[in-house]
Amino acid sequence: MTAHFLIREAQASDYPSVYQLVQEAFVNHPHSDHTEHRIVQRLKQTGQLTLSLVAVSQAAIIGYIAFSPVMISNHDKHWYGLGPVAVAAAHQRAGIGRTLISQGLAQLRLDQAAGCVVAGDPAYYGQFGFRHQPTLVVEGIPPAYFMGLSLVGAELPSGKVQYSPAFFS
Repeated sequence: MTAHFLIREAQASDYPSVYQLVQEAFVNHPHSDHTEHRIVQRLKQTGQLTLSLVAVSQAAIIGYIAFSPVMISNHDKHWYGLGPVAVAAAHQRAGIGRTLISQGLAQLRLDQAAGCVVAGDPAYYGQFGFRHQPTLVVEGIPPAYFMGLSLVGAELPSGKVQYSPAFFS
């Protein structure tokens, strides 16, 4: 278990380690197509990483989270998608993922983002305030596993969510 770690914005020199960390974190994940590291690469290459944070312990990157813009049909801009988020296997269950998510959402609030969406475990992401809205949908993800969070206290919008093409190339 990791006792001490620092969360900071990712720097250019971090990305080779980030790509490796993300790839290793998803290698045995049952709902992964094992392209998450490539998604981060494409988001970076296309300038669509709105927020990219790393967790560092003893000069090693042990956690990572990305936020990128999403479009919601018939709705205001300033919505973001959370993911991928990854923590090195040896450092899981130490609060690193929770801290990355909390700090990332706090930064989005400071940046006046309207909200954030995520695909994942409702029990886990519900702890951060994410909730399922039947009229907020994305293709290819079971509805119960797709959630939104208003960062401005408004109701969740309705519409089809479109992620960056970087998620599908």
